[in-house]
Amino acid sequence: MKAIATRPKSAGFLLIATLSLACSVFAVEKAATLKTLGRMPVKEITVFKDGHAFVAQEGAMPVNAKGNVLMNYLPAPVVGTFWPYAADKSAKLTGVTASQRRISVERTALNLRELLEANIGAEAIITEKNTNKYAATIMGIPTRSSEELESTSPPNSGEKLPESGNLILLKTSDGVKAVNIDQIQDVTFKQMNKSAAAKEEFRNLLTLKLDWGKRQPASSANVGLLYLQKGVRWIPSYKVSLDGNGNAFIKLQATLINELTDLEDANVNLVVGVPTFSFKDTIDPIALQQTAAQLSQYFQNDQSGNLRNSMLANNFNNSIMSQQVARASDYQNPIDEGQSDGTDSGVGDSTKNEDLFVFNAGHVTLKKGERMVLALAEFTIPYKDVFTLELPFAPPAEMDQYNRNAQQQEMARLLKTPKVMHKIRLTNKSHYPLTTAPALIFRDGRVLSQGMMTYTATDAASDLTITTAVDIAAKKSDIETGRTPRAVVVRGNEYVRVDLAGKIVLTNHRAQVSEIEVTRFVLGNAESAAHDGKVEKINAFEDAEHVGGQSFAWNWYNWPNWWAQYNGIGRITWKLKLEPRETVELDYKWNYFWL
Repeated sequence: MKAIATRPKSAGFLLIATLSLACSVFAVEKAATLKTLGRMPVKEITVFKDGHAFVAQEGAMPVNAKGNVLMNYLPAPVVGTFWPYAADKSAKLTGVTASQRRISVERTALNLRELLEANIGAEAIITEKNTNKYAATIMGIPTRSSEELESTSPPNSGEKLPESGNLILLKTSDGVKAVNIDQIQDVTFKQMNKSAAAKEEFRNLLTLKLDWGKRQPASSANVGLLYLQKGVRWIPSYKVSLDGNGNAFIKLQATLINELTDLEDANVNLVVGVPTFSFKDTIDPIALQQTAAQLSQYFQNDQSGNLRNSMLANNFNNSIMSQQVARASDYQNPIDEGQSDGTDSGVGDSTKNEDLFVFNAGHVTLKKGERMVLALAEFTIPYKDVFTLELPFAPPAEMDQYNRNAQQQEMARLLKTPKVMHKIRLTNKSHYPLTTAPALIFRDGRVLSQGMMTYTATDAASDLTITTAVDIAAKKSDIETGRTPRAVVVRGNEYVRVDLAGKIVLTNHRAQVSEIEVTRFVLGNAESAAHDGKVEKINAFEDAEHVGGQSFAWNWYNWPNWWAQYNGIGRITWKLKLEPRETVELDYKWNYFWL
């Protein structure tokens, strides 16, 4: 009876064990392993200031049994910028597939179940919670294979991961014992085979399909990817050291922010200027995801008006034409190509590519999530001290009814306290354009201020603001000199002409001769100006320069329809030199038509 009872148990055990092991073997063979997946290195990366980077990955990658390359990394490129290629002459790239695939990953066992799974076939002493203790051979854990689950699931329901139960099959002296794993208290292995167990999981993989022709596939193939993706940016900053004799020693450094992928000895290019990426907010379908990965504040385009984030996200981006300093053409001092009065000492090579200027930062190793500061260039360029005074106009009296108290106070403060600003005018005679960036200004080793450098092409000039010039006093006064009733009558509307005269008094309390540039805007029609003042009537519809520091005030009002019939906006400019302790009076006249 005992022999008859034992055989069915043994046969059942063999059947179950065979099926379980067969399913496990089949699953392992069907699922890719980490050894067959490759991590393609980044060979070169070109980084733009807006947070996008053009990535070039290339390397020898392992080939699977079908002759294809499987990548354990799926980029999220901008649509239309993903370009894979095969650099191996023996193979031709026929297509690329992005898909969710099963892979088998071996990890160190951290609990009793994983340890039992890792040691199938091992002999052990099993102790159950009811103090039952016995010797057994671990045969396996019954598992529904991926093939079985897919065959029993509704059509088009996708791949399935193997499904393991909570039972373990143990071969004992009495036969095969099925035990709930939770009932096992501890296990003593006579000889533990492994401390790691393989488990299947889903991962997004990139498959590069290769055609080897009539040749046998090699063990590896040289392939590459080109794509544009958001996740790496560089923020430039300048140190400007003034010697007091007209020479500015410039140092440019870059803060590199990497939130894309690991860089290992990658050639890094940093670009001044941002090309047009028409679909930069649209992710290519090859990414297998609906939205881009969440990046830090340095990559956000804050539309809420938050000053700090807006500065980080927008102000350092290079739209070259929009960041030219106002009327920079007035200060351009062209020089012959190749000529330079300053000494250039490039820390990194740089080249110009049409509208873009590229600094090569050399080979960089930077893990994802890390930041790095790189020295890019050092050069000396000429500068001169310039003092500027800009005086806006007051809104017409009709607008007073729309004013609020806070608005009136702000406008009064702006008009009554003219301030002369001390700036340095840099003439860029280096081989590099100056890019939009914060600039820390030193003189004689002491910090003066921090300003914003604006884009300045080679041979052009731009102003860098230092601070308010307290040693140059400015005072403005305006008076009405006459009034002509019914100066113009149009369709019964009688316009009064108001004649006005103004005076700007400047006093130089500095010990040096000072170059001062004064700009006065008037609401109406500028007529004349003393001391060789230049009188212009600007295009109020398109030229927004007159808005300047009072942009908030310009938008407070609904300007009446009649206002522009006979009025405009006048601009009067002076360029003069004041000797120490010298005072000058700048007179000007204008008129205004009032309904």
